[in-house]
Amino acid sequence: MRVFVQLCVRTLALTALIFVVGFTARAQEKQHVVSLGELNKDSAKPAQVRQSNEQAVRDLLTSDSGQKALKSVGVDYQKVDKAVGQLSDDEVAKLAERSRQAQRDFAAGTLSDRDLLWIILIIVAVLIIALAVR
Repeated sequence: MRVFVQLCVRTLALTALIFVVGFTARAQEKQHVVSLGELNKDSAKPAQVRQSNEQAVRDLLTSDSGQKALKSVGVDYQKVDKAVGQLSDDEVAKLAERSRQAQRDFAAGTLSDRDLLWIILIIVAVLIIALAVR
């Protein structure tokens, strides 16, 4: 009889163990509050924003007016392009906003070529100063 009781106790213990292990495995399969895909997407966002901001500045500097401005002050575009990549995220964001605004104003006709040239020269000066300070 004693052997029978021990066998029953072991069988119940084994069944309980299997139940607990199965339950915890199923609980872990449930989706978390934030999925891994969302985390990856969120972590890539700052790099995408920076790339977009750098591109906005480069678009203005590679425009016809931008090239004229660079030639008028004798600055090589390659140096300016390299400088854009060395700025902080905040500095690039500020210059990008100014670049976008200048391009919108120019496209709308509220800026003349001369005004746009001055804005580009100011952006180039800010880039040169930012690099000199570093």
